[in-house]
Formats: sequence, structure tokens, C-alpha cells
Amino acid sequence: MSTTFAAQAVRLAALAAAHMRWTPPVFWAATPSELAASLAPPLSADTPPTRAEIAALIERDAHG
Repeated sequence: MSTTFAAQAVRLAALAAAHMRWTPPVFWAATPSELAASLAPPLSADTPPTRAEIAALIERDAHG
């Protein structure tokens, strides 16, 4: 790889700041997998969730 770590870090920090409004502390606190997941295109669902699935998610999250 011909590009240095520092150059790649600056490029990714700029990308995170421009597209996700991340500040430098947020960028440097993120793990590589968090950065990758944040920059990846959204997953497409074959079908939207059903009312029952949504209700189950709400119930699960309501109780921590």
C-alpha cells in the first residue's frame, strides 16, 4: 500500500465529518467496524417489518 496511515486517517476523518457530521473526538473514539458500518450503504430489506415485528421491537426496547 503506497498511502500512509496518516494520509488515510485524514481522508477518513474528512469523510466522516462531511457525511456524518462527526467531530474529531467522535471519529477517533470510533472503532474501525463502527466507521465501516456508518459509511456503508444501508441494508435493503426484502419486505418491510410487520406490525407484529414492530410491536415486538417496541416492547423489547421499552424495557431496556
